Amino acid sequence: MKRLFSILTLAGVMAFSTVNATAISTPADNLVTIVAVDDAVAFQDATPAASEGFHQELKKRFIEGGPGFMGIVLICLILGLAIAIERIIFLNLATTNSKKLAQSVEDALASGGAEAAKEVCRNTKGPVASIYYQGIDRLDEGIDAAEKAVVAYGGVQMGQLEKNVSWISLFIALAPMLGFMGTVIGMIQAFDKIEAAGDMQPSLVAGGIKVALLTTVFGLIVAIILQIFYNYIVAKIDSIVNDMEDASITLIDILVAHKK
Repeated sequence: MKRLFSILTLAGVMAFSTVNATAISTPADNLVTIVAVDDAVAFQDATPAASEGFHQELKKRFIEGGPGFMGIVLICLILGLAIAIERIIFLNLATTNSKKLAQSVEDALASGGAEAAKEVCRNTKGPVASIYYQGIDRLDEGIDAAEKAVVAYGGVQMGQLEKNVSWISLFIALAPMLGFMGTVIGMIQAFDKIEAAGDMQPSLVAGGIKVALLTTVFGLIVAIILQIFYNYIVAKIDSIVNDMEDASITLIDILVAHKK
């Protein structure tokens, strides 16, 4: 997980630096200039601007937003995605075919006893196999002890599934709040310019207000992206937890039948 954090953070910093370097090194004569020539020249100048993709427009708007609050919002996105990707990988690896595992454990108990069943659990990944192992390991102490072990270890496994998920919800809330803060500060600066000039000129404050509103837009974009990942992770956790509960009931039934 630490390695994943390092890679994504480094990639984000490099991408942010590249974006800023591109903005600084862009020559002024590459901008579309409206010249009163003929219609053909005007059409040629307008065509590249019209053909700009969403990615280029997003990058341009990000640069216009300034490195202050936009950089913090970008960090929220990078850290949130790092945690989300790590959780998705972990949860996918934790998914187990519980019906197949239950059948294998039942066959192993019938043929080789508890040790054979524990060997099946050791060779199977996922929280369900770990819960099965703990229950079978307490089988000699009685069904009640096995059931208590299954319940207790099920809570431990649930905590492992939900690890670091709260950080994603923090970044979902933090990104738009930072955007709103950037907007408010930008509006204050715009009104300071009006006060200093003593005149309400739209050209005096339009640029500052636009930059201020861009921070809110990107904060909301980050929150939307992370919210999609968060909902997927929560749904995946709920699915695995339900599978764990069903598998635990099945295991107790198997152990009771084995004891008879």
